Amino acid sequence: MSDAFRKLQIVGVDALPQYPISAEDRLDSHFFIQWNLKRFRKSTFRNLVEPEIGWFGFLLFCESHDETPVGTLPTDERLLARALGITVERWQLLCKRDVSPLHNWTRVICDNGEIRYAHPVVTEVALEALKSSRKNKADRDDRKRAKRIKDLGEMIEKRIQAPQLLRSPGFLDRFNDWLEERYPEAQRREAFVRAALSEFQVEVMA
Repeated sequence: MSDAFRKLQIVGVDALPQYPISAEDRLDSHFFIQWNLKRFRKSTFRNLVEPEIGWFGFLLFCESHDETPVGTLPTDERLLARALGITVERWQLLCKRDVSPLHNWTRVICDNGEIRYAHPVVTEVALEALKSSRKNKADRDDRKRAKRIKDLGEMIEKRIQAPQLLRSPGFLDRFNDWLEERYPEAQRREAFVRAALSEFQVEVMA
């Protein structure tokens, strides 16, 4: 039984697995794909596929990382053919091969209600990329917050000359968080921080 025939069997939407990546998750700065060379060399796809099919299959792996949700492919054969730069007729012929470009791609239901193709290895790679992206963002946010707190402390101590405020446990964190919530776009110049500090002391510390 060919891959293409298996994909054409009718399956109820309720029976489809839920794709684990949200359509809202993006990898816009994702320029590299993690590629396990040894795993690929030992795969059924690599060892049984014809060279032409293998090339198109690899292109689909790459294409899926720019799709929504990340790591999926549309089920419309016109869109798949267009992604590969070939005609629908040629795509249909490729899908009749024993090992087709859609080898191991199966239908899933996405959180936006769309039915798409997903591949277990591609999904695994996309999940790891999202995990890494979120960690990098969290690290950047932590560094940004640490710098803002450090600069705020130095201003209060050296420019406003109120070092006694910094001796209160947790004061600087609370003041910074209050500024982030109340005045997220404000530039923290001395005059602004002085006025905000007075407001904070009346509103929060009174």
